[in-house]
Amino acid sequence: MRIIIALFGFAFLCFGCKTAQTDLYPLQDDEFVIAFGSCNRQDEENRLWDDVVANNPAVWIWGGDNIYSDTDNMREMRKDYEEQRYQGGYKAVVKSMDVIGTWDDHDYGLNDGGAEWKMKDEAQELFLNFMDVPKNDPRRNQKGVYNSKIYNTKAGSVKVIILDTRYFRSPLTKNLGDSGKRFIPNPPGVGTMLGETQWAWLQNELNTSTADFNIIVSSIQVLSNKHGFEAWANFPSEVEKLFSMIKSSPAKRVILLSGDRHISEFSEINISGLDYPLIDFTSSGLTHTYEAYSGEENPYRVGEVINVKSFGLLKINLKNYRVKMQMIGDGNEVLNELEQGY
Repeated sequence: MRIIIALFGFAFLCFGCKTAQTDLYPLQDDEFVIAFGSCNRQDEENRLWDDVVANNPAVWIWGGDNIYSDTDNMREMRKDYEEQRYQGGYKAVVKSMDVIGTWDDHDYGLNDGGAEWKMKDEAQELFLNFMDVPKNDPRRNQKGVYNSKIYNTKAGSVKVIILDTRYFRSPLTKNLGDSGKRFIPNPPGVGTMLGETQWAWLQNELNTSTADFNIIVSSIQVLSNKHGFEAWANFPSEVEKLFSMIKSSPAKRVILLSGDRHISEFSEINISGLDYPLIDFTSSGLTHTYEAYSGEENPYRVGEVINVKSFGLLKINLKNYRVKMQMIGDGNEVLNELEQGY
């Protein structure tokens, strides 16, 4: 059972303050609160940081394109990260909550880039520095920025599984026709999104998870498959592999988060053998959006597309297993909402 609400012009306030982080993370009325977003230009004002802090989430998840730095000059990329790091609004986020996340192409350093990027190892080091990853963290020695974290609370736990859809990704197939789409799907079985090592890691993360909810973060959309830009749909066999892995694992209540598109939308699919709809919550962007958006096909869309600046909010109730998913605009305006029971 779900409730879909489209709200415009309604603002809400979040009450309560952040407690010191210990072994147990704080709840708000039995809800574990996650905020996330993507597509953030470091040289443009982000008017949403105060709204993120006002909602008092336990964690902020970067969904990719955390800066825009398409360059092979690592000195320039380092400068771009530092510009973002020391912005007043963002410093308040870092001070108030846990911060984790992944990258996408523009903080990877190459637009639409994948495994071929010559500077990916150097870019990874700068990304990890920006994320304040300790020097002894396994990510400092692994290829790719994928990782996971378990958030334990007095009512249950939430596992966040962060994918890297850049480091290992095979070449895309460019569209040479006149359909207006940039890419077309690879033939079945051709190419990889995650690479063999990361796929094995993901399977283990799902198979060993005992969390009440499992949040998978992908920098690009998993479900929407008709727009012709970057998406999991460019690797159809990889989509089926992901669905099969989720379905066959004991991981409970999986939710997908994505970004990249400069629009925000909810997508969902019913998978045979899975007793809840698999939702892909896309939130994009923080400092700029696809303002000229006039519509595009997405057979899995639920509700309306939002094309104004926003971030995503998940309120995960660990008592009754309901999740309220919201798109939040400037001034804490609720732009769209979906509620799903599990």
